[in-house]
Amino acid sequence: MINEAERTEYEQTLARNAEAIARDIQPRDVVILHDPQTAGLVPFFVRYGCRVIWRCHIGVDQPNEVVQGAWRFLLPQVAAAHATVFSRRAYVWEGLDQPRVDIIPPAIDAFAPKNQELDGQTVAAILRTTGILSDGAAGQPRLEVSGLSVERTTDLFPGTRLPEDARLTVQVSRWDRLKDPLGVMEGFAQFVAPRVDSHLILAGPGASTVADDPEEAGVLREVEDRWHHLPPAARDRVHLARLPMDNPQENAIIVNALQRRAQVVVQKSLGEGFGLTVAEAMWKGRPVVASRVGGIQDQIEHDKTGLLIDDPHDLDAFGAAVVSLISDPAVADRLGAEAKRRVQRQFLAPRLLMQQANLIGRLLQSAK
Repeated sequence: MINEAERTEYEQTLARNAEAIARDIQPRDVVILHDPQTAGLVPFFVRYGCRVIWRCHIGVDQPNEVVQGAWRFLLPQVAAAHATVFSRRAYVWEGLDQPRVDIIPPAIDAFAPKNQELDGQTVAAILRTTGILSDGAAGQPRLEVSGLSVERTTDLFPGTRLPEDARLTVQVSRWDRLKDPLGVMEGFAQFVAPRVDSHLILAGPGASTVADDPEEAGVLREVEDRWHHLPPAARDRVHLARLPMDNPQENAIIVNALQRRAQVVVQKSLGEGFGLTVAEAMWKGRPVVASRVGGIQDQIEHDKTGLLIDDPHDLDAFGAAVVSLISDPAVADRLGAEAKRRVQRQFLAPRLLMQQANLIGRLLQSAK
């Protein structure tokens, strides 16, 4: 629980931040504050005469005592906002004035490097240039794609490139226990590799980024250590890809190519806020196997726009779902096509923009 000294430190820090920000705002401005870190700024901007929206991008399916304690600490500040916004109804805090609560799910930018259209030749060229797919010859040192340069090499573990014709199962995520890379690897080794010819790529941030986060570095070491104990036949088809992070746009277009090249994209999270990496894969027309947790279950309609695993710890069910899609390309194609249509209807930026514009319009109208 947060003690009095920590409360004082929080309030004093945010007071200094508020004084600095105040130089750039005017009364009647609309101020949008994001996530719990900014909650203490709400009363200041209300007193200043602004219309304040507080937006929370995170949440848990089953709030425990620690979460509820954080709610109690921040609720007086958050409750002062003219509107609060959550990604899911299930994430709305207890004690908030319901008429001032809006549910606005996040969305993806279809034209960003991570989501822009790429043809098959470009996808293959990107993955060869960054060192993931074998090119049968000396690698191309640099590739230009829509004005973006791809030139940095992905750090593969083990170091052998994948065959050009390999069927891929891919998860892209941080090296985070909640993303369960160990479970994905174990489920693939036990229940996918013995049944179908596919390679697994667990893709995450490169070593330079992980070095700054001791927890991520620890998870990555655990995954590498466990890889050494996989059965040899499975071990040959499990790959860890530490993606270059120096240039965010280069990283994004590599992720784009990796997801488009996958036969199946997985997101076997143990817990999730919303998980837009699922929508990103769905937008690319990929069949997705994911856990029924958090916002993932809002994105995927089971057996219509993807496959949901009820228990993320059930490795057999996870493996069976992946195998079913690899073994039946017609079903995989149907789910992928429906997935893209669902994202087009529900999870693209124009819908988000319109909802936010409507909310801002209501607040400005009520201030007259």
